[in-house]
Amino acid sequence: MSNRGLDLQLDRNLHIASVSSPARREWTTEDGPLPALYLSHGAPPLFDDALWMGELFDWAHALPKPRAILVVSAHWESAPLMLSSTAGSTPLVYDFYGFEQRFYDMTYPTPSASWLGEQVRKLMPDSAPAYEHPSRGLDHGAWVPLKVMYPNADVPVLQMSIPTTDPEALMRLGARLRPLREEGVLIVGSGFMTHGLPFLRREHMIPGAPPPGWSADFDGWVSETLRSGDVDELSRYRDAPGMPNAHPTVEHFIPLFVTLGAARDPEVSPLTVIDGYFWGFAKRSFQVA
Repeated sequence: MSNRGLDLQLDRNLHIASVSSPARREWTTEDGPLPALYLSHGAPPLFDDALWMGELFDWAHALPKPRAILVVSAHWESAPLMLSSTAGSTPLVYDFYGFEQRFYDMTYPTPSASWLGEQVRKLMPDSAPAYEHPSRGLDHGAWVPLKVMYPNADVPVLQMSIPTTDPEALMRLGARLRPLREEGVLIVGSGFMTHGLPFLRREHMIPGAPPPGWSADFDGWVSETLRSGDVDELSRYRDAPGMPNAHPTVEHFIPLFVTLGAARDPEVSPLTVIDGYFWGFAKRSFQVA
């Protein structure tokens, strides 16, 4: 398909999503805590995948519309703990290269998240406060999936950095964030279940092609380990089947531990909402109660 054809397809997909979006019921206290999500976010070409867009949109549509969204993205590793700008319509971070211009022209002008920023800061210990980066907007680990899930950009969004790679510390961070769920905040760990970019070959990127063995092996291990509720085993992911090819660097996997930490019981098997593969990468995504 030509670039012009892709532009038209993208416009149609996003228009359909935005037209449907206003019908969503807003969260109320009667709904109880919102779930916490781990989602495989994809690169900008996600917008060319109608199946994946439909899966993400349907997932969001099945939930009450949140009051706000807090995202921990693979693409922001920073210590001490940092928060993105809480101002409304902060410019996006286009942290990718080599794609068509249409992806760099996209916007996602969300409302002010000052209320959420204040709540997050209150939940952090005095010994490890959260600092606001006054000019940092949302990176593609946040705005790419959210532009599909909440296309009208009418939900405040705040992004939080990953301050450590230690699973236990990230679980504790998620536990600190857990009370936000009772206030209608959707907590999202955004990564990719496998992300062995250096080991991906062109034949893996053909639609319908089988995934590379390392991707299927790691995804299968995660699926079974999540099903068993063995958080300790998950924390030993560096020794899992398919490693280190599945994650030569770990930033796309570890947001999962923030999500699990935000669960009422991290050892309860989560609900897998999306599975399958995109360009050979496992797009397994789930929610926890």
